[in-house]
Amino acid sequence: MCFSSQLGVTWGKTLALALTLSCMSAQAQAPLFIELPEPLRLDQAIRYAIEHNPTLAAARREVNATDGQVLQGSLRPNPEFIYQADDVSRIGRSSTAQVGVPFETAGKLEARVRAAGLGREVALADLGSAELRLRSAVIAAFFDVLAAQELKATAEDSVRLAQRATDIAAKRVTAGKISPVEETRARVAEAGARVTLNQSESELRNSRRRLASLWGNTLPGFTEASGDVEQLPDLPTAEVIADRLASAPQLRRAQRELERRKSLVALEQARSVPDFTVSVGVKRSLDLPGEQALVALKVPLPIFNRNQGNLQEALRREDKAAEELQATQTTLSATALQALENVSARRRDADLLRLEVLPGALSTYEAATIGFENGKFSFLEVLDAQRTLIAAKSQYLIALANVHRAQAELESLIGDLMTDNAK
Repeated sequence: MCFSSQLGVTWGKTLALALTLSCMSAQAQAPLFIELPEPLRLDQAIRYAIEHNPTLAAARREVNATDGQVLQGSLRPNPEFIYQADDVSRIGRSSTAQVGVPFETAGKLEARVRAAGLGREVALADLGSAELRLRSAVIAAFFDVLAAQELKATAEDSVRLAQRATDIAAKRVTAGKISPVEETRARVAEAGARVTLNQSESELRNSRRRLASLWGNTLPGFTEASGDVEQLPDLPTAEVIADRLASAPQLRRAQRELERRKSLVALEQARSVPDFTVSVGVKRSLDLPGEQALVALKVPLPIFNRNQGNLQEALRREDKAAEELQATQTTLSATALQALENVSARRRDADLLRLEVLPGALSTYEAATIGFENGKFSFLEVLDAQRTLIAAKSQYLIALANVHRAQAELESLIGDLMTDNAK
C-alpha cells in the first residue's frame, strides 16, 4: 500500500510536470498576433506586419538601445574623493581628504553627444529600410494570395469545363456519333483538371501561410484576401525614381554613417588634448595646530600617448564610410533603374496576355465547343482549345502577380510610390 501510494504520487508529479511543459511549449509556439476571421485588405496586412513583425520589433529595440548611448555620451566624468592617513608614528600621524573634479577639454562632451546622436540616426535609417523591406514582402505575398485565389477559381472552372466536355462526349457516344475512346479521353482530361485543382488549393494554402507569417502567425485566420489582382499600380517615371533616391533609407543610412565617422574623428582629435583634474581638500596633522587647505592640479603630459593610434583608425574608417556612401549611391541607382525596367517588362507581359492571348484563346475554345456540339470538330480539338484557355488564364494571373512583386521590389528601395500618385 505504501509503495503503491508513493508510485501514485510520483506519477502525479510526472503528469503535472508534463502538463506544465506542454503548456509552456504551447505558449512558446503561440503566434504573436491572430487576425480576425474576415476578408483581409492590403492596408490591413501592411499594418499587421508593421505592428507585429518580430524582425521589425528587434530593429525598434536597437533604436531604443541607442537612446542609452545618447544618454551616456551626455554624462560628465564623476568627481573623485581621496582620503589618505599616515600612521608611521603617533607623533607624526597626519590625514588628508581631497575632492577632485575632472574637467574635459577640446569639446569632448559635445563630440560624444553628436556621435551618439548620429548613431541613433543610423539605427533609425536601418529601421526605415527594414520597414520598406517588410512592406515590400507583404505586398508581394498579398498579391500572391490574390493570384492563388484566382488560379484556384480558374482550376475550378477548368474542372467544370472538363465535366461538361465529358457529359457531351458521353451523350455523343450513346448516340453513336463518336468512338468510346473520345469519352475516355474526356475523362482523363477531367482527372487532370482535378489534379490541377488540388495543386492550386495547396499553393493557396501555402501563400496564405507565407503572408500571415509576416506578422508572426503560422495559422492564417483571415478568410480571403480582398482586392483586385488586375488593378496594377501606375508606372513611375525615371525622374520620379531619381527624386525618390535622394531620400532612400539606404542612402540616408550611408550619409549618416559618414557623418558619424566624421564626428568620431573629431572626438579622437579632442582626446589627444589632455584633460585636467582640480582637487581641493584639507590636511590635519597632530604636530600642527588646526587644518591646512590643499589645492592640487593634475595634468597628464602627452609625451608618448597622444591618442595617435585611435585617431588614425578613426580617419581610415571615415575614408571607408565615404567609399561606402559612393558605392551605395551607384548601386542603389542602378538597382532602382533595373527594378523599374523589370516592372515595365512585367506590365508588357500582362498587357500582351490580356489584350491578345486571352481573347484569342477564349474565342477559340467557344468556337471549338460549339463546333463539337454540332459535329464539326473533333473532341481532341475541344480538349486542345480548353487546355490553351486554361494555360492562358494561368499565365495571365502569374504575370499580374509578377507585376505587383516587381513594383514591391522597387518600392523596397525608394519608398511607397502611392504617396506620389496621391499628390
